[in-house]
Amino acid sequence: MKNLIVDIGNTRVKYALMRGRELIASAGSADFDLQVAKELLAQSDEAVRWAVLCSTRSDGRCEVRELERLGLQPLLFDADCPVPLGNDYLTPHTLGRDRLAAAVGADLLYGDRPLLIVDFGTAITCDVVSEHTFRGGFISPGRRMRLRALHDYTARLPLVEPATELLPWGRTTEEALAQGVEQGILGEVEGHIARFREKFGDLLIIFAGGEAKHFAKQIKNAIFADCDLVLVGLNRILEYHIHAEK
Repeated sequence: MKNLIVDIGNTRVKYALMRGRELIASAGSADFDLQVAKELLAQSDEAVRWAVLCSTRSDGRCEVRELERLGLQPLLFDADCPVPLGNDYLTPHTLGRDRLAAAVGADLLYGDRPLLIVDFGTAITCDVVSEHTFRGGFISPGRRMRLRALHDYTARLPLVEPATELLPWGRTTEEALAQGVEQGILGEVEGHIARFREKFGDLLIIFAGGEAKHFAKQIKNAIFADCDLVLVGLNRILEYHIHAEK
């Protein structure tokens, strides 16, 4: 059975056709676009009945009604939606749906070990999953957000592009800004990894998000990069919901 997955992130919308853990086809747009979803569905060689939608921008209700126009039965993944994962978070209604979906996906794929999931997006999140339970984590600014803040909250620092390589140090102000952000993120993430390796000896590190592969090249520490973790998690949540409905 194929399902339609719609993940509305802070900067981009991802659409995917999935069967279990398998990504069949995908597309993207800057904002939710029903035509993109329709064109993706047209690529399927079988009828697609179910969809799941997750949004970090809005409550998602308008988009769900749009999906219903395509004859789909959409599940809105909100704070009241049950998931196949325990949750130790003290404020579950404020927990980002994308963070929880990534945790569900990681637990499905690698849940026999403690996990540290690092998602490199607009913000960087580091979350811990152990014994099939979401334990909590950290949120900090992503690369472009840090560079933008340095520009916006100072009088003369320029806005620069993220670093493409590591240097011993910056020899211009532009290099100093880019290297400061890049190596600051590396030090931050490596610090989390070191601390949780002490706590969980068998810890598995998973990098996700749009910049996962970039940082996986920088941190050589037996790290698995999976950029589709949220999509896998959303499909698992949808299947869990369908099973509960039967």
